[in-house]
Amino acid sequence: MPDTAAIREIETAWIPMPDGARLAARIWMPEDAESHPLPAILEYIPYRRRDRTRLRDESMHPRFAAAGYVAVRVDMRGSGDSDGVMLDEYSQQEIQDGVDVIAWLAAQPWCDGNVGMFGKSWGAYNSFQVAAQRPPALKAIAPVMGTDDRWLEDIHFYGGVLANDNFWWGSIMQLYNAMPPDPAIVGEDRWREVWKERLEAMTFWPAQWLEHQTHDGMWRHGSISENYDDVEIPVYFFGGWADLFRDTPFRIAQRLKGPLKVLMGPWAHLYPHEGAPGPKVDFVAEVIRFWDHWLKGEDSGLMDEPPLRFWMSDGVRPAGKYAERPGHWVEESAWPSPNVAVERLWLNDGALGREAETAGAALSICSPQTFGSAGGDMCSFAIPGDVPVDCRIDAAGALSFRTEALGAPLAILGQPALRLQVSADRPQGFVAGLLIDEAPDGAQTLITRGFANLMHLSSDTDPTPVVPGEVMEVTVPLHGIAYRLAAGHRLVVQLASAYWSILWPAPEPLTLTLAPGRSSLELPVRAETAAAPAPRDLPVPAPPDKPRPSARLREGKLERHLSTDLTTGLHTTRLFIDGGVFGPVGLMRLEDIGTALGDVSERIYAIHPDDPLSARATMDQESLFERDDWKARIKTHSVMTATKTDFHLHATVECWDGETPFHSVEWTHTIPRNGM
Repeated sequence: MPDTAAIREIETAWIPMPDGARLAARIWMPEDAESHPLPAILEYIPYRRRDRTRLRDESMHPRFAAAGYVAVRVDMRGSGDSDGVMLDEYSQQEIQDGVDVIAWLAAQPWCDGNVGMFGKSWGAYNSFQVAAQRPPALKAIAPVMGTDDRWLEDIHFYGGVLANDNFWWGSIMQLYNAMPPDPAIVGEDRWREVWKERLEAMTFWPAQWLEHQTHDGMWRHGSISENYDDVEIPVYFFGGWADLFRDTPFRIAQRLKGPLKVLMGPWAHLYPHEGAPGPKVDFVAEVIRFWDHWLKGEDSGLMDEPPLRFWMSDGVRPAGKYAERPGHWVEESAWPSPNVAVERLWLNDGALGREAETAGAALSICSPQTFGSAGGDMCSFAIPGDVPVDCRIDAAGALSFRTEALGAPLAILGQPALRLQVSADRPQGFVAGLLIDEAPDGAQTLITRGFANLMHLSSDTDPTPVVPGEVMEVTVPLHGIAYRLAAGHRLVVQLASAYWSILWPAPEPLTLTLAPGRSSLELPVRAETAAAPAPRDLPVPAPPDKPRPSARLREGKLERHLSTDLTTGLHTTRLFIDGGVFGPVGLMRLEDIGTALGDVSERIYAIHPDDPLSARATMDQESLFERDDWKARIKTHSVMTATKTDFHLHATVECWDGETPFHSVEWTHTIPRNGM
């Protein structure tokens, strides 16, 4: 097997597309690859291989090359140093380009004709999407933290309810879409022309996405759930319980017909070898076993193991960040699992019990619009404060149902669900359901949560207004989880009619009413399997053998606050990061290319507890690239509000070439509400 000293690195290779555009790639390969062709491993994302993901790429791709692969990191069309423009996520052009990149890789003299594809988040989506096109050379994929269904499990809608991540992540892409190519790569005489082409083609994606408030063709496109049979090749899916994409592994385990492996750890939205909370797993070593089996035909023993492995997290006290999540690995041979049985608990008068108790008055709640303050973010990046804190912060704004203290530990594995008989007093709104671990001293740790848009009960393509006072059968699916409650703890369900700032509020305050003993929690309980053999020890990432070549030019900063104006009642959530999405890294210089780069962002959500129409989301960002006599700076601003009938969005982008204004654009959108 080659070693890292014998690796050849190509900083930029140009991959031609059939229409004449060129995509920029960074490639690592063993020195003798052209005389001894090898399989190729592709990562294909829009996050700038030259600078923004450079250090992360270097934690993986050289190791693939050292293991006897050609590792290829490609900038998508319209991103980084590649030609063209990017008009949306997961476009047909993007998918076709991925197919064409794979054909090009397979035809190179250093490739033996076999290609594997992997990626996290965006790269997981397009791994699925490209695989569904059945390119002949693509033999296996390893999606990390992505989804099979863009409507059910993406940043746009949760349970058919508009997510504020639609605005927030769209604003992040507003900044990324405005970033310039590197003059050292595309040429001093050409980079401004490429940059200007991108800027003039830009649209404001949060508004573009918000034009599609039902499960229409936009969300069906790129969702392999529309036809799972399209993905025939082997899949190794990696995910995390602190991440957003927690239901996909259960769906694909039931529906994909090809060879499948699933590994779900305790992690946030990070590769497992960077995984937080721990324990970390050496993703590179693990996925190499997968590539060896399917791309080289070497029996690594991986496929002889049970296909599904989950981290069963032990209960912990609520906190805004965890370094580690105690627990243990469990394996399943299939899903649904014979080790998991659904138990029903009834929502009685304040209690959660095994028997339905229908006596007592109806239970009602009109949650304050601030309910959800303890919720953190739906998708954690392992930044302090982005995981849920003590649910008691919100408890007064919900109906609560609790079990007696558990006499023995209780292990949950799968997707719980609430089956509700509920009425509402307004034609529009949603239900938020939380499943909580309550310690003997009352501390409440969120286990999982889910949501249901009441206008989508009969159809997610044709929203139907609620008939006020009419009892409805409502299913609230809760996100998948593996969690073990300790003896002496209680299981708690909270039901609410708001969930700010994760969900955009309904146009009017909503009162939910249900009769005791008519609604239930379906809980997937895993039996102990003491006779099962212990799972194989997973590889642990080794410390890097040398420091990554970067220098800190400005220390980063993180501020995250909840505040209430006691004179007006206005509730404000603020997140400030000097360093970007992944935390307070400040301003840094990549020493090997000499480029300094940094991001500063401020995200503010504000709402009055009595007025859903007071909701306001704002995002301000600034980005810098600087090297020698090259300096490019970008500022973006975006804001979202709503009336009873419409959403209102306003956004701006300003760019400078050095100190000279280079481009500016302003967008204003009014979009009718459609069941949101």
